[in-house]
Amino acid sequence: LRRLVQDAAPIVAPFVAEGMTVLEPGPGLGHFTLELARRVGPTGRVVAIDVQPRMLTGLGRRLRAAGLLGRVELRQAEPARLGVADLAGQAAFVLAFHVVHEVPDARAFFGELAPTLTADGRLLFAEPRRHVTASAFRASLAAARDAGLEVVAELSVRGSRAATLRLRA
Repeated sequence: LRRLVQDAAPIVAPFVAEGMTVLEPGPGLGHFTLELARRVGPTGRVVAIDVQPRMLTGLGRRLRAAGLLGRVELRQAEPARLGVADLAGQAAFVLAFHVVHEVPDARAFFGELAPTLTADGRLLFAEPRRHVTASAFRASLAAARDAGLEVVAELSVRGSRAATLRLRA
């Protein structure tokens, strides 16, 4: 059902190419992860980080069945910390899709993600309309700005409030 409402391919296609390093915090069971892994190809990689080991186990099974496990690094996050300092300057794309409203501190979340971006990297930030009000979304964008990011564009993503961000020049 989700594929019909939010098809991953057209959402990530403008941002992901073969050979890229992509970071996906909060992948759940991998609605976007599989598409990201296909798009980065055999020379790229996706780093999928989740706080729930059960989600990572299920995602690993799905990736293995699709023949994509070798393109994805699965990492378990701490409850209040992603632990991505080793990825500084490596992520050409970060997908934070329907995850920020779940984290305890949006400012800290964006503060960890911002340094992972390459100089021309992009972060796609989307939140579900029915759970996140316009004012709460704006507050999260303010937290992203505090972390050194700026809005490139607001996007139309069905059922979501969404924007792309980059490192502030």
